[in-house]
Amino acid sequence: MAPRTPTRERAGRARTAPATPAADTPATPAADGPGTAAQEPDGGRTPARRDGAAQRLGRLTELRIRGLGAIDDVTLELGRGLTVVTGETGAGKTMVVTGLTLLFGGRADPGRVRATGRAGVEGRLELPAESPVWARAADAGAEPDDDGSLILARTVSAEGRSRAHLGGRSVPVGVVAELAEGLLAVHGQSDQLRLSRPAEQRNALDRYAGPAHLQLLETYRAAHTRWRELAADLDRRRGQARELAQTAEVLRHGLEEIEALAPEPGEDEALDAQAKRLGDADALRAAVDEARMALVGDVTGDLGAEGLPQDATAALATAERALAGTDDPALVLLARDLADAVAVVSDVSVQLAGYVADLDADPARLAEVLDRRAAITALVRKYADPGEGLAGVLAWAEDARGKLSALDVSDEALEALAAARDTARAEVDDLAARISAGRRAAADGFAAEVGAELAGLAMKSARVSFSVESHPDQPGPEGIDEVALLMAAHPGAPPRPVHRGASGGELSRVMLAIEVVFAGADPVPVMVFDEVDAGVGGQAAGEIGRRLARLARDHQVVVVTHLAQVAAFADTHLVVDKSPDTAAGVTATDIRAVDGEDRVRELARMLSGLSDSDTGQAHARELLAVAAAAREG
Repeated sequence: MAPRTPTRERAGRARTAPATPAADTPATPAADGPGTAAQEPDGGRTPARRDGAAQRLGRLTELRIRGLGAIDDVTLELGRGLTVVTGETGAGKTMVVTGLTLLFGGRADPGRVRATGRAGVEGRLELPAESPVWARAADAGAEPDDDGSLILARTVSAEGRSRAHLGGRSVPVGVVAELAEGLLAVHGQSDQLRLSRPAEQRNALDRYAGPAHLQLLETYRAAHTRWRELAADLDRRRGQARELAQTAEVLRHGLEEIEALAPEPGEDEALDAQAKRLGDADALRAAVDEARMALVGDVTGDLGAEGLPQDATAALATAERALAGTDDPALVLLARDLADAVAVVSDVSVQLAGYVADLDADPARLAEVLDRRAAITALVRKYADPGEGLAGVLAWAEDARGKLSALDVSDEALEALAAARDTARAEVDDLAARISAGRRAAADGFAAEVGAELAGLAMKSARVSFSVESHPDQPGPEGIDEVALLMAAHPGAPPRPVHRGASGGELSRVMLAIEVVFAGADPVPVMVFDEVDAGVGGQAAGEIGRRLARLARDHQVVVVTHLAQVAAFADTHLVVDKSPDTAAGVTATDIRAVDGEDRVRELARMLSGLSDSDTGQAHARELLAVAAAAREG
């Protein structure tokens, strides 16, 4: 069945899709139109400023979600810049983020699948020709759509079975997840919890330190693993010397027994064939003699009653000469076939003569073969699993040789192992010191950039810093450092770990500031923020909206928010509505794009809870005016 192609509509418009196609057939989202502009206070449009970076990165032009959570079937056409998703609590706003995460290889939760029994998400990506995503997609067999875009699709059944499609080809979900690393970054409230963990703070600092630092860290991890393995091996050998020595003795005895016989690969099968041949020598010779008599006849050359040669070779040759002497083309061709037959019969005769000459009927040789076969059979019973034959014996010997080196508890072996452990520890110490130096060198710059972003998020007085405390005598898998992100919320306040010194709203802004810093160094086309403004209000909320709008100049940004101050900065404003589906007995969710007075009413609802409130609408228009001025400034 051909995939469904939705009708083109204005970018940024959300609509309810028509009937769902076959469950196993990924639908094809429609091509996107031009980008959507920012809105004026009265709901009109003013051109949004762009520097072209978003176009260079690429973007998601359309998203279709079917049977996921409260969503039955909706299609969102996404424009460039900042898209906000708003709606009543419980309406299903987060399902947009869930759909995006699922589309790009996230974990499939069958509990999210509606009563239809299958959920599906499809998306259309617009990517520049030089994007590395194209090469990886081509490796997976994906092809661009007619308009040059790349289509992704993912389906999940109520039983948890999941399928992914990329460019019209079925691919493992892992391939899509790999592509997602360069396409999509999702940030949610859980990121605030992760940011509270020292390990995540250390990871953020390492990421900021750059690719060379991360490569050094990978080298360190491998060296640390090697050192720990050597140390554990040495402790094991010293603590279990007697048991290991006994095991080694058993292996050595087996190897000596096998090496004394020195069997060759496949020798058991060869001996079986040779024994059969020697045992049947008389019968084989009689069969060959009979065949040779039929082919070449008696060496005396006696003629039969009709005066014709007694052997097949001579008979064929006579027939060939008789036909070759005629003028009939058909008979001449048959004569050539007979000539070929003479050659074949002659060759077989020669081979039979050689076979008889090589046929050994010596009983002593047969006994020798049987004895060696019995010896190999004994090894097979002792060292191979049933059905493995001699190959199992040889595999056991190879494995035993490898194990012996790990069972050596001689003084020389233990001294060599201790030296290797000490060398590995010296490498660990050297790499750890270099990693620690890299973290310290990056800490001030990272803190300064995060602080600068916080100043633009209504936290001008906040000061952030990184504490890097080293413990050279305790090298761990990630180095020797305890890293902590510290914050002083106001002048005079002592720096405290960020999860202790920051409120929920401040922690949201710190996380956003860190992601903004990373966005410039490691850009991805699409950035998604799921209620990262939780716990924020007032001026801080407006500053978050302003910063997200700036971020959207270089990226396509999708934000799920409950704050009107953030939503006012949107290029595209999507509203999630829910209503009871009495026929189906479930709650249905629709997503629509709003502008003009509809947008004013939505912002008023977010501000006061009443969409028709005059005061709320006046405040909404004021927010839109402030946002428009900020975007133009």
